[in-house]
Amino acid sequence: MQRNLLKQFGNDAEELGVRFLQEAGYVIVERNYYARKLGEIDIIAHREGVWHFVEVKSANADFDPIYNLTASKLRKVINSAQYFLKERSLDVSFSIDALIIRRGEVELIENITL
Repeated sequence: MQRNLLKQFGNDAEELGVRFLQEAGYVIVERNYYARKLGEIDIIAHREGVWHFVEVKSANADFDPIYNLTASKLRKVINSAQYFLKERSLDVSFSIDALIIRRGEVELIENITL
């Protein structure tokens, strides 16, 4: 039961993130893209010629979800993004981004590097 509630909370946060991006002019290309054993990308979008690979982090407790954005997770997103681009033979500008969702408020962090 608890696992289902957590999954639903994550799905709701991701849906809020998609709406946020769309309202900001992003075109959503894919959601929950799984790159074999490399990892998953929550949202793939593009805007103004740049592809955005977006990780969504949220929490419903006092814990700030930004702390769940670890170097290990970012490496998986980067590797998955590179796989996505190679799989589709795309040679385009791209950005690794994060949506941090705190109590219904959305913060976009663009162009994250390690």
